[in-house]
Amino acid sequence: MYATISLRYGIEIPEQIIADRFAAAWNRQEAIDAAAIPAFATSRLREMARWRGIVDDVFLKASASDAIFKDLWDHFAQPTAWQSIEEGMRKVDAAVLAGCSVALASNFDERLQAIASVVQPLTRADYVFASSEIGWRKPAPQFFRTIQEQLGLSPHELLMVGDDLQLDIAAANRAGWQALHVPC
Repeated sequence: MYATISLRYGIEIPEQIIADRFAAAWNRQEAIDAAAIPAFATSRLREMARWRGIVDDVFLKASASDAIFKDLWDHFAQPTAWQSIEEGMRKVDAAVLAGCSVALASNFDERLQAIASVVQPLTRADYVFASSEIGWRKPAPQFFRTIQEQLGLSPHELLMVGDDLQLDIAAANRAGWQALHVPC
């Protein structure tokens, strides 16, 4: 989508270069959040600035970066920008059939609520926690603690299912949660 939207503004960058720049920009933003005091604290403004920084880095602060950022922000707010992962669907179905409550806990922003109300299997979540709304990003222990307090559960009663070995799996384990890795 980054390549498609940038073309609207006359910027043509091969997808592999975009992917490489995106990875580097993502890592830079992770380092910024890790170095912050307190580490991994976030807000709606921080998440927007984070994504703005990623877009600026991907497009080397091109003159069209403002417009590209706005178009990308709006695009990823749309449920149609997202697609279900088959393995995720199976895991949610199994949890619901087993009588478990399902919560969505993500390093995303306020756009997640609208997306989760439409996109399967997110619609099956009983609770939706976006990092920008709870004030902490994974891997912060406060992210996990806030969710567990809001759910009224103990760490051993919670299972994080995620695709990121560090942000989802290792961080959940450090918080005392169980964790299950599901690669994308």
